[in-house]
Amino acid sequence: MKNLSERDQKHLWHPLTQHKLHPKMLGITKAKGALLFDENGNSYIDGIASWYTSMYGHCNPVILDKVNQQMYQLDQVVFSGFTHEPAIKLSEELIKILPHNQEKLFFSDNGSTATEIGIKMALQFHFNKGEKRKVLLAFEDGFHGDTFGAMSVSGLSVYNGPFEDFFIDVERIPVPTKENLSSILRHLSERLQQKDVAGFIYEPLVQGAAAMKMHSKEGLTEILMMMKAHGVLTIADEVMTGFGKTGKNFASDHISEKPDIICLSKALTAGLVPMAITSCTEEVYNAFYHDEIAKGLFHGHTYTANPLACTAALAGITLLGSKEIQDNIQRIIQWHQDFDATIKDHPKVSNTRQTGVIYALDLNITMERYGNLRDQLFQHFMDEGVFLRPLGNTIYILAPFITTKEQMQKIYASIKKALEIV
Repeated sequence: MKNLSERDQKHLWHPLTQHKLHPKMLGITKAKGALLFDENGNSYIDGIASWYTSMYGHCNPVILDKVNQQMYQLDQVVFSGFTHEPAIKLSEELIKILPHNQEKLFFSDNGSTATEIGIKMALQFHFNKGEKRKVLLAFEDGFHGDTFGAMSVSGLSVYNGPFEDFFIDVERIPVPTKENLSSILRHLSERLQQKDVAGFIYEPLVQGAAAMKMHSKEGLTEILMMMKAHGVLTIADEVMTGFGKTGKNFASDHISEKPDIICLSKALTAGLVPMAITSCTEEVYNAFYHDEIAKGLFHGHTYTANPLACTAALAGITLLGSKEIQDNIQRIIQWHQDFDATIKDHPKVSNTRQTGVIYALDLNITMERYGNLRDQLFQHFMDEGVFLRPLGNTIYILAPFITTKEQMQKIYASIKKALEIV
């Protein structure tokens, strides 16, 4: 029988892949903890937690046990007209750890849809109140997903090019720095006088797809305060940053001004099954609470609040709050800081940065986001038994919280070796 890599090529179309240039996929047969295993018996440290999802490790027995029990009780039921214990319990536990102003949860299937719903909430919030606000603000270089609303507010044209003529009305502002914050605030003060801006969507503190570009909480706080002063709903896209990665439960916990809407997915279900949640304040919810049916939020998915996904999320929240995971987060933060001290002054490194367990460095060379040199780097890491996925000239680490010191040292060593070959 043909191997997985060969069988894959007949029918499958992979994400973010130009198959003419990259026809062959690596067959993965199992995963455990921080390790992935391929069909040839090789193992790889999952240095990006499989796109920031499996933060408690692959096939975590605590999560598997809880979901296995739920499978024999209730596997799936329509969430329109029905409810169930896992969804209710998840709402109770998630609200406890979300920023204090969050009160209502709307379930969906993935991170892109979570932001799509946040956008729709912001636009319809003003529509329901009889206000004509059709413009959205977003940061330059932001990324919020692949559906049309999410693409509209994203600033990475490599993803959006063929579709830009179909986007909703979006204006972009730079991420705040010490140098540009005053000019951003001046621009916003004038722009918001037109009272046509419905919402502002942002990735708090870290822009993931923009190669882990980071900005200060102080500058973001001032921007959020100005938005709220002008009645603009603020939408925090925490799909990547949520659930402990920034050193706190959510990136918004670092910021005094809390968002009106929060978008969650990825680590929400600990990497086991797809699910997303868009949370909001009571004020946002009340704009949809009306005798007129058409003023409701008419958005729904077949697998909304799937009981198995809710159970996985509940188990993940339990693990996140455990002493073991919290201690591990602090250890990884320190390990990254120690590694940074050894690498930041390397002549081939132009910049390093860290927020919580997220660590990134920029190579002092020009590279295409998906070019040959980037592919060579990727292959180097795989040959070293490390799964890292460079974004252009940026190498970043966002490994599971259960990654051991020995495994992390292997990641660091592979990066140091990469500096000698680029």
